[in-house]
Amino acid sequence: MQWIAGVVHTHQQSLRLDPSKLRSAMVTPMRVVVDYDLCESNALCMAAAPEVFEVRDDDFLYVLQENPPEELRAKVEEAVQRCPKQAITLED
Repeated sequence: MQWIAGVVHTHQQSLRLDPSKLRSAMVTPMRVVVDYDLCESNALCMAAAPEVFEVRDDDFLYVLQENPPEELRAKVEEAVQRCPKQAITLED
């Protein structure tokens, strides 16, 4: 098999790949990691990214989306920066 400019060549045939599908398949999703030993559940992360973080009535932080979509990256990065205990990290 050989890869040349969006076309996979095999001995039997050439397959055209949809660039939009290829791009999404190659993107590694970000992963939200919380060190719950450090977390104070002060909800600053929830204020920055409510789609991803939630502090409930039991005063515990819940990660709603461990692998949030790329369009939430800016909000999640803001949440990481806002955390006073630096309990949140973002892995790519």
